[in-house]
Amino acid sequence: MTPTKPKAYIVGVGMTKFCKPGSVAWDYPDMVKEAVNTALDDCKLKYSDVQQATVGYLYGGTCCGQRSLYEVGLTGIPIFNVNNACASGSSGLYLGKQIIESGNADVVLCAGFEKMASGSLDKMSAPFDDRALTVDHHIEVMSDTYGLEPAPMTAMMFGMAGKEHMEKYGSKPEHFAKIAYKNHLHSVHNPKSQFTKEYTLDQVKNSRKIYDYMGLLECSPTSDGAAAVIVVSEKFLANNPRLKSQAVEIVGLKLGTDQPSVFAEKSNIKMVGFDMIQNISRQLWAETKLCPNDVQVIELHDCFAPNELITYEAIGLCPVGQGHHIVDRNDNTYGGKWVVNPSGGLISKGHPIGATGVAQAVELSNQLRGRCGKRQVPNCKLAMQHNVGIGGAGVVGLYRLGFPEAAQSKL
Repeated sequence: MTPTKPKAYIVGVGMTKFCKPGSVAWDYPDMVKEAVNTALDDCKLKYSDVQQATVGYLYGGTCCGQRSLYEVGLTGIPIFNVNNACASGSSGLYLGKQIIESGNADVVLCAGFEKMASGSLDKMSAPFDDRALTVDHHIEVMSDTYGLEPAPMTAMMFGMAGKEHMEKYGSKPEHFAKIAYKNHLHSVHNPKSQFTKEYTLDQVKNSRKIYDYMGLLECSPTSDGAAAVIVVSEKFLANNPRLKSQAVEIVGLKLGTDQPSVFAEKSNIKMVGFDMIQNISRQLWAETKLCPNDVQVIELHDCFAPNELITYEAIGLCPVGQGHHIVDRNDNTYGGKWVVNPSGGLISKGHPIGATGVAQAVELSNQLRGRCGKRQVPNCKLAMQHNVGIGGAGVVGLYRLGFPEAAQSKL
């Protein structure tokens, strides 16, 4: 019989407002300091209580994690820098959970940040022309299927996956536009969101085309921002029972990478990580003995609208090829079966890459704790996270209140 792993709980959360690059006069240490201090204040702990830390980011030099936390304190603790593409923040959270489970620490800080440039990610590519590109095989799939065009690389990747879905399963450009419309609408009530403007569906459909059928309002923007969570052990909670009322249990958290099919089948849907996410999602459901019907709220990696639709299928919300039916039934918003991206998602909340996975955990923790005001998901008991990085890293997780009776007694 497999021994039960010690449980890990999120007891403090914090994030900055996500904003357009360069619109605020700050550097990444300022962002991280704000997010970390908010998370520490949330659980009334001090930085000196933190025993280990992880910091996720994509664009930056060595030891940016240390430099960012120097503004909070210099306590000599181990600090891990985590770079796993767009799943950097959630990969750091996965590492933090493992540290708790190992018994090597009782309080772990997991943070993420990004300081970006305006425009497409192509502008931020590192000038390394003497080594393999991390996405060279992905580009081969794109070239061999729909062919490369003068468009941002990541937009082409997910746009081609959407084209393949339309050809194979009958989804339409309007399905993707409706997803973007929904996420922009959700963000209207999120003060931390980069965009809080409501758009009409026609405005989404008619926005400037970035790749083929896919318009600007269906794409996540580049963003500046940071997020942080404090993760603690069962032992720490036993010694600090005051935190039980706000403790969010990490029920399950899976990190995985690509399957052989990612390139072998010349499928753009598989190239963007479908099988990776499907595999770890199945593991998550099996290990937790839960299922999609148990979930009320999902923070899902909608870097581009087609990825949200395709991911409905990968995480098991519906059979493969039927993601657009969830859109048709409005089962992805308030009043439907699930509320997907109540924060506004990457498309509207923003996508400071290293912060994204941590910010998803912040939103889900706040939803479970009933702290989200007008965007609060009713009867929120079980929350799901999905975060993906091309090249490839995938994270899926489940969260719930660890001690609902303690939370109820505090109301």
